[in-house]
Order: sequence, then structure tokens, then C-alpha cells
Amino acid sequence: MIYNEQAIAAFERRYRANFINSLGGFKSLVLIGTKNRDGSENLATFSSLFHLGADPALCGIILRPATDFSSTLDNILEQKWYTINHVSPEFVHEAHQCSAKYPKGVSEFEQVGLTPEYLENIPAPFVQESKIKFACSFVQKTAIELNGTTLTIGQIKTALVPDNCLKEDGYIDIEEAGTVTSSGLDSYHTTSRIERLPYAKP
Repeated sequence: MIYNEQAIAAFERRYRANFINSLGGFKSLVLIGTKNRDGSENLATFSSLFHLGADPALCGIILRPATDFSSTLDNILEQKWYTINHVSPEFVHEAHQCSAKYPKGVSEFEQVGLTPEYLENIPAPFVQESKIKFACSFVQKTAIELNGTTLTIGQIKTALVPDNCLKEDGYIDIEEAGTVTSSGLDSYHTTSRIERLPYAKP
């Protein structure tokens, strides 16, 4: 089947969301931990994390338009810190539940049964159950007028990686860590490596 612009636009709204979200293939699945000035913790499911550069160490996330239920962007702008936590198969159901629209001020940690963890000088909560996780300081945000989303860029300040997952050349073996990936809006996957290849040259 070939789906042109008119056919895609004619899809029922939820059908179109599933179609477009699946079209790009596998995506990173992470939980973003934040906290507001009153001490309320927030944990949100994201599949829009992407690498921006290694020097300086930057990553970006896309946040949907703010609603009465969304706290992540407000907390990032308020505290200037957030954590990014990989998801393992052992708590994929809890991670999925973090995408529910809990009211502001309600802790997803408490609602789904995950454990907040803190490191000195980092005000945002990590997910204790997560094997690979890192903390970012807020650097920049850009409004994307086309659909009301926001690109948020953070600088990676601290990373926690299990010793057995870090290879001699700096490669982090996320498959060894059991990191889960996602496709579409609600499908979760483990991976199987084909191989690592040498640096490509002409």
C-alpha cells in the first residue's frame, strides 16, 4: 500500500498517531526525573531522547505542549536539572504507567512503585531501579511553532553505568544492561545485536 498525504490526513486521529509514531522505527525509551521547588517529584516516560554531541556532552528531548498534567518542562526550567533513566524489562509496566496523566504535585514514583534516588549536588531524582542513568543541567530551549512542542537541550553532568557494561573503548553495552527500546506509542522491545563494526573509511 502507498499512503499519500491526503490518505494519512484522513486517518482517524488515534490511528494516525499510532501510524506516524511507528513509522520512524525503534526509539530510546527513558524515564525523566524532575523535582519542583516545593519538593514534589515527577517521573515521565519519553521516547524523544536524542544525541546532540559529545564535546560538550549534549542531548535533546522533545516535549509536547504543556497541559494541566505535565510537569517535566516546568520543573526543568525551575530547577535547571533533570535525570534520564534507562528502562529494564523488570519495570517496563511501571515505566509505561508513568505516561498516565497524573495531576501536578502527584508523584509518579509513589503511584507506580519506583524508588527515587539522589546524588549529592544533583537536585533531581534518579530511578534507583534503572541500571544506566545520567543527570543533565538545562542549557537551552527552543519553541517549535509548527506543533507547539519544545526542544530542550541539556548538558550531561554525571553518568552512572555498571562496570560490566562499559567496554575498554568507552562503548556502553546497553544490551548487556538489558535496556528496553520502544516503537509506536505502547510497544516495548529487548534487542539482539548483529555485530559491532570497525570505523568506516572510504
